[in-house]
Amino acid sequence: MKVDVQSLDTFNQLAHEGAQAATDAMAQMTGIDTHVEVTRIMLVERAALGEELADHSFVGIQFGFEGALTGETVLVFEQDQSAAIAETLLGPDANTRMAQSSIKEVGNIMMSGFLDGWADFLTATIEHDPPTYIEGKGTAILPEMKAATDQVFVFRSTIEWGGEDVSFYIYMLPEYEPLAALMAEHSLEAENAIPVEKLAAFNEMTREGARQAAANVELMSGIETTAEVSQISFAPIEAIPKQFSDDIYIGTVVEFTGAPSGFLLVLFDEPSAITVAEALMPVTMESGELTSQHKAAIEELGNIITSGFTDGWANVLQQSIDHTPPRVVHDMGQAIIDPLAAQLGQFQRHAFLIDSKMMTEELAFQCEITALPNEQELRTALSQLDPDRTTETQADVEDIF
Repeated sequence: MKVDVQSLDTFNQLAHEGAQAATDAMAQMTGIDTHVEVTRIMLVERAALGEELADHSFVGIQFGFEGALTGETVLVFEQDQSAAIAETLLGPDANTRMAQSSIKEVGNIMMSGFLDGWADFLTATIEHDPPTYIEGKGTAILPEMKAATDQVFVFRSTIEWGGEDVSFYIYMLPEYEPLAALMAEHSLEAENAIPVEKLAAFNEMTREGARQAAANVELMSGIETTAEVSQISFAPIEAIPKQFSDDIYIGTVVEFTGAPSGFLLVLFDEPSAITVAEALMPVTMESGELTSQHKAAIEELGNIITSGFTDGWANVLQQSIDHTPPRVVHDMGQAIIDPLAAQLGQFQRHAFLIDSKMMTEELAFQCEITALPNEQELRTALSQLDPDRTTETQADVEDIF
C-alpha cells in the first residue's frame, strides 16, 4: 500500500479545513474569533501519542466514528481554561455541572463540523457516537488505540481562541488500515508514491538513530541517557516554523548531505543547556549564566549527537551521509527554524519533520532532535530502504570520537 505527497497534502488540507469548520462553529456560538494555528499529519508510535500534552490536566469530549473512516476523535483544552469557556457561554454564575454541559455542547458542535467536512470530501457517510465528557492528565486524556500496528496516523490541529488564553487540541485517531487505503485511493503520483510500511520503517529507524545518539552522549559524559519519542510529521513548508514555540533554545544546526540531505537541529532550552554543558566541563562554574564555555560544550555535544544520529541512518540505508560542522544557535524556536524552512521552500512545497527527544533521570535536561530532510531525496531513500535493517544503526565509536 502506497501514499504520495499529493495525497498527504490533500488529507492534511482536509484536516485543516475540518478544524476551521470547528472553529467557525465555536465563533458562531460565542462571538469570539478563533483560528486554526496549525494542522499536521503525524505517524507516531502508539506509546508516544500525545507526548506534547506533558502532565497538564485537560477536559474535553471524546466520541467514536465509523463509516468511510473508523476511529476516535477527541477535543481537549487545559482544565484551568474551562472557566473562561463556561463564563462566555453561561455567564459568571455557571456551576460545575452547567460548565461540563456547555463543554459537551461546544465540543459536539465543533467536532460534528469537523467530521462532516471529511464526509463531504469523501462523498461518504461518517457516523459518530454522542460525545462523552472527559477529564484527565497528560496522555491519559486520549483514548486507547485499537490498532494492529505499533505506528498510528494522527491528525492534530491546534486552535487559538482570540482574546482568551485558551488553546484547543483536536486529535483525530483513525484506524491505520482504512486511512492508508483511502490515502492510496487518492494517490495522484504513482511514480513518486511511498509505501506506507516504509514510512513506518523509517520511523523505527529514526528511533534507533536517536537511541544511538543517546548512547554516544552516555559514552562521552558518563550520564545515563535515554531516547524517547519518534514521529514523522507532514505539513506545508510555510507551516513548519509554527511547529516550534517562541521559547528560547540553544543548540546546534548542521546541514547533512547524502541520501537524504537536509538539516538536523539539536536544541536545549536554556536551563537544560547550562545543566548538561556543566556536566561535561572539567571544572565547576560559579555562575548560572550561559557563557562561551557552555556554548563550546553544547557545540561538542551537538556534534556527538548529530554523528550518532546520521551514522545510524547511514548504516541502515547503506549510504554515506556527511554533515557540516555544527553551528551554535541561540534564539526563539521559530526564529531558528524559519530560515531553514525558507531554504527548503525554494525546492519543495511540503516538508517531512522528524522528531525525537533525549533525556536523563540523573540531570534535569531534555534535548529535542529535529530533522528536516529534502522531500525528493527522502522519497528516494525510502524507496531503497530495507525494512529488515531498521535496527542496524550501530556505528563504530572510533569513527565518532
